[in-house]
Amino acid sequence: MTTSETSRYVRLRVELVLEIGEPASLTGAALERIASDEYMPEEERAHAESAVREDEAEAVAYLVDPFDLVGDVPGVELAQASWTSEQIDYDPDAEEWDLDEEDGEYDAADEEADAAESDDVDAGGGRP
Repeated sequence: MTTSETSRYVRLRVELVLEIGEPASLTGAALERIASDEYMPEEERAHAESAVREDEAEAVAYLVDPFDLVGDVPGVELAQASWTSEQIDYDPDAEEWDLDEEDGEYDAADEEADAAESDDVDAGGGRP
């Protein structure tokens, strides 16, 4: 395959499990981010503030921006991003959390499940 025949696009998959040690700090930071967003309509702002106060996963979603992961990577431009954040039951010793098992085994069924769970947003930013 020549360079002109290959895709210029790369899908980067990242899965993180975060432990919330200071919920009040997390919620406060998310509320500050929402308050400082000059482009967010007031109705959406009220909804966002309510969601963040009720659910730490929502707070994480307002604070994590995929652009931050690749913004300083030379030669790339973020074309599209999607992300979700949800509370989970996590047992680091359980087989289902063994990330080494998944190396190279991500298949079309996984991709379809991710697509069903994710809300796509343009690279211009915004919350999922």
